[in-house]
Amino acid sequence: MFEIFFDALLDTAKLVPFLLIIYIGIELVEYKWGSRIRGQVQRAGKTGPAIGAVVGSLPQCGFSVVATALYVERLVTIGTLLAVYLATSDEAIPIILSQPDKAGLIVPIILTKIIIALIAGFSIDFLYRKANQKTLSHIEAYTMGQDEEGHHHAEIFEREESCCGHNSCPLPNKFNYKEIFLHPIIHTAKIFLFIFFVSLGINFLIFWVGEQVFAGFLAGHTWAQPFFAALVGLIPNCAASVAITELYLKGVITFGAVIAGLCASGGLGLLVLLREESDKKRVYSVIGLLFGISVVAGLVVQYVF
Repeated sequence: MFEIFFDALLDTAKLVPFLLIIYIGIELVEYKWGSRIRGQVQRAGKTGPAIGAVVGSLPQCGFSVVATALYVERLVTIGTLLAVYLATSDEAIPIILSQPDKAGLIVPIILTKIIIALIAGFSIDFLYRKANQKTLSHIEAYTMGQDEEGHHHAEIFEREESCCGHNSCPLPNKFNYKEIFLHPIIHTAKIFLFIFFVSLGINFLIFWVGEQVFAGFLAGHTWAQPFFAALVGLIPNCAASVAITELYLKGVITFGAVIAGLCASGGLGLLVLLREESDKKRVYSVIGLLFGISVVAGLVVQYVF
């Protein structure tokens, strides 16, 4: 029994140096280009889903929060928001990068999610084209500096945090050592615990039921995996993407299931949407569309490709 615990601890501990380096690198990218990227998304208008799909695919923990704040302020369309959510992998890319032998999985996952985000984002904006007219007019007025008086869009960014107390609004003129170094250390410790407990749970399950029984059960229920993975992905916490990624890396779920789970994994962006969006019909529409698109995409990937 102790062997199971020790193996999970040892396997997870090996990832820590890689994770720390990766998270510091991500912080430096956000510090250098975060505000510029936010500005591009904010001014995107009709091309928002394309920019959102690319931005969402970048390994970071704040862009889904930024995109949600922009949506609440009616500075991006619903298609752009969904494109960001669908392309976002949250913790998946850093976890895969921390295991060099698995690095080849990154490109297929990112490309698949970007394609899904592009198709879904533009399709949703086409279906919501009438509802988007007001948003597009607002974006144009904001870009031209003609926004209505009393609109204080910066306030929502100042009060929103992405994770571990990390500010979602980068300050490019101020090098913040806490953001650049302390946050990655805290985040690495947090992800280490998530990975450890997922690994420990899988090891215990295989130990109790037997490897053959476990593998046989999974092989007979692959059709249901995208549904369950997408449900887990909707949990507004980075633990969801950690669990989904670890289950895939250990061969527990299929490629279609990991795509469904990671597409639905909007991270803390969903939490911001639930808290800040006053029109709850919009909230339910976004969550319903995100879940439905993720499940369909996962099933298509699993059985067509």
